[in-house]
Amino acid sequence: MSRLDNHHALLGFAGFSGSGKTTLLRQLVALLNRRQWRIGIIKHSHHDVEQDTPGKDSYELRHAGARQCLLAGPHRSILTYENTKVQEPDLNESLSRLSLDQLDLVLAEGFREAPIPKLEVYRPAHGKPLLCRHDPHILAVATDDAGLDAPVPLLDLNAPEAIATLIEQWLAAGRLHARRD
Repeated sequence: MSRLDNHHALLGFAGFSGSGKTTLLRQLVALLNRRQWRIGIIKHSHHDVEQDTPGKDSYELRHAGARQCLLAGPHRSILTYENTKVQEPDLNESLSRLSLDQLDLVLAEGFREAPIPKLEVYRPAHGKPLLCRHDPHILAVATDDAGLDAPVPLLDLNAPEAIATLIEQWLAAGRLHARRD
């Protein structure tokens, strides 16, 4: 686990498009939430994202030139940052925008090249190469092929409960390690 500090951890999920990263993350977030872990997500997108609706006040104010727009509501708030130039998102900058004091674990999807501990999501049927063969930061591969030849441990992609338990074990080990430092 990558330690953000003594109380927070960061774990990436890497894999090619269509491998099932988001599906697995959706399952893991629900499981870990039920187990009382406070989870944050950072999802990388190669596309322009829009979470607001044309004609709504927040959309119009943001498009009038606001660099940051916080839409605060009784059930959720949405913070939007406008990039001053088109560039790939930076993971550290994205992390700095989260309220880390309210989270136990941040799961980052898609920052494939980031030098952070990651789980690879891999489906051999897609014909893509295994990332773990060239990425020393990949701890394990979640796959639907139990016979896969990989240099790291294999996890059953269809057993999210077991993957959630493994993540909890990593979190616990990291917290114990941090206390001994």
